[in-house]
Amino acid sequence: MLPPPRKRVFAGERARALRGRHGLNQTELAQRIGLSVSYLSQIESNDRPMTDAVLMAFARAFPDDWADTGADDTMALLAGVEAALSATNFADAGFTADAMRRAVNQQPLLARHLVSLHAALARSQEQLRSLDDALDSGSETVLPWEEVRDWFHASGNYIDAIDRQAEAIATELAAGGTVASAIIDRLARVHGVTVGNAVTLDRPLRSFDAGAGVLSVDPVLPSESRLFLLAHQLMRLELATTIAATMAGAQLRSEEAFQLLSIGLANYAAGALLMPYVAFRAAARELRHDIDALRLVFGVSFEQACHRLSTLQRPGATGIPFFFCRVDMAGNITKRHSATRLQFARFGGACPLWIVHEAVAIPDRVLVQLAETPDGVRYVSMAKGLVKPSGSYARPSRRYAVALGCEVEYATDFIYGDQLDVGGERSAMPIGVSCRICPRRDCEQRAFPPAGRHIMVDPDHRGVVPYTFD
Repeated sequence: MLPPPRKRVFAGERARALRGRHGLNQTELAQRIGLSVSYLSQIESNDRPMTDAVLMAFARAFPDDWADTGADDTMALLAGVEAALSATNFADAGFTADAMRRAVNQQPLLARHLVSLHAALARSQEQLRSLDDALDSGSETVLPWEEVRDWFHASGNYIDAIDRQAEAIATELAAGGTVASAIIDRLARVHGVTVGNAVTLDRPLRSFDAGAGVLSVDPVLPSESRLFLLAHQLMRLELATTIAATMAGAQLRSEEAFQLLSIGLANYAAGALLMPYVAFRAAARELRHDIDALRLVFGVSFEQACHRLSTLQRPGATGIPFFFCRVDMAGNITKRHSATRLQFARFGGACPLWIVHEAVAIPDRVLVQLAETPDGVRYVSMAKGLVKPSGSYARPSRRYAVALGCEVEYATDFIYGDQLDVGGERSAMPIGVSCRICPRRDCEQRAFPPAGRHIMVDPDHRGVVPYTFD
């Protein structure tokens, strides 16, 4: 017996509301969904119903916003089945949208079990990631800087009250000449703080004598770094109440963690001051997230521009969901945030096949990569090696790389994907999060077997590693 036909779904108001929440125009939303602008316009005006394929496209692009149309209960299940069948084990099975719709209609219980199994697999991967964290950290105690890093991650790397207040101050400063001169003038005029240079050999990057009202900044620093430190000090003074209120809601375990959080929030505010949200988001979209172009427009460093892009999560005006990280010469991830499905190893040990490791050794050169994780998700990654001078032979320069990336569905808006074959069957580099949770059997860069797998050793046969695993 055939299932009854699904009633026609008209959801124009819902589509318009979603577009408004994300700050998209019709052209941008149509590109995101994969429709023509005229087709989307007809949907929004309720002149055309949403087909199963269109409903699934909305659910795939906006899973949190489009979990249920209110017309029936099959759309969310359709999206869940598609996500499960898009996983690595089923990616080549050739399931069509029509086949998935029939499966949901004719075997809904089986479809729900498939979605549940996929969710269980995702949870098991998260548990393995936690095990990997524990093995790498060597302790169950969370260190203060780890607490703060996790707090920002849980906050979506966006702090609305601080961001908006910094943006308002940026508007006031815009009438005062250059940003640097306007900040220095405001520090002196409003807070009685004068700015000087640190002169000792062991000079800190920034030193503030509150009693004397003197801020000293390392003169060797690049101009954009000096500007950021000036902005940091201004924000610590002007947003003290807002920062304190934000910290009051944080569930941290130590005084050291709270102190680090106060610094982190002031740094966040400094970035929001130098790269005001609305203006920066508009410029990023216009320039297709070209980091070098953005840093010239706003007078900031390459790293600062990358970091700011990862914070564009304002409700109603979100940016592209990016991941961002900073990696040192030893491969340690010293900064990380992901608004994508990619999650980083917490204590280093990132996949050596990821382009960011090569970028550390090649400063001032942008490298791009199309990468695919074991769950079948593809990412466009950009990485650049950076060197910060120390100003003295006695102190080594700081060397590291930053990486920024997004899922392939946003590649048309990310200039670094232009030269990549994002749809090629073998064009993506297979990467993982950490060897301990990576299931790939044929990786020539594997350092050790995945946790929880039984290894098999054959003394008479040797591959890249001296074992296989089940």
